[in-house]
Amino acid sequence: MSKGEVIVVGLGPGSADTVTPQAGAALRRATDVVGYGPYLARVPAVEGQTRHGSDNRVELERARHALELAQSGKTVAVVSSGDAGVFAMASTVFEALEGARGKDYGDVDVSVVPGISAMLAAAARTGAPLGHDFCVISLSDNLKPWTRIVQRLEAAASADFVIALYNPTSKERPTQLNKAFDIIRKHRDPITPVIFATAVTRPDEKIETVPLKDANSVEADMRTIVIIGSSATRMIERDGRSAYVYTPRYDMESVR
Repeated sequence: MSKGEVIVVGLGPGSADTVTPQAGAALRRATDVVGYGPYLARVPAVEGQTRHGSDNRVELERARHALELAQSGKTVAVVSSGDAGVFAMASTVFEALEGARGKDYGDVDVSVVPGISAMLAAAARTGAPLGHDFCVISLSDNLKPWTRIVQRLEAAASADFVIALYNPTSKERPTQLNKAFDIIRKHRDPITPVIFATAVTRPDEKIETVPLKDANSVEADMRTIVIIGSSATRMIERDGRSAYVYTPRYDMESVR
């Protein structure tokens, strides 16, 4: 039997018009679609296509299932929100492939279709806050210790990166975002812009920009991307509308 393929697809941040043509084509030609239930619900139905939904915290099992389906000759789309390579399923599929423990997936082709990440969508909604050097950190300690997260926050804040935070808070982690703000406040001006972008591109989208001194976890949930400016980040006020937030492409030290 000829072996199939696994295509890891990024669905974009939420709205249908942020799904790229490449992602749409991959979804249409898949015989099977594997993913977290709410993400599967965003995939348009295709006649004859089989869907395999699962819970949010079984990523490795989901990836192994996709490889098994492909081994039997299926063309399998594994879906993730945003970009599949950013805190999502692409790395998990390769982890499953590497740790196959003797199973022969050697002829299964794995490819990754990029998507628009929530971070990039949030940045576009507000201006250009990621216009210069930035870093991305997940505040979830489900797959790494909180002590490691603290080390990375300290390093990023002291190096004056713009910082984008994924997974900022949840019912199980209600205090970590405020702890992150406390770390960053040691290195940033109190008026540094902080963007809270929730449900970006979806009907219930909410975006707010506040100074770092006023930033609080009550503005965030698991659908929120938080972007904290660097010392160079600027705001352009507009009458009756939200200010633009941008970070110049030049390094301020180089023009002094």
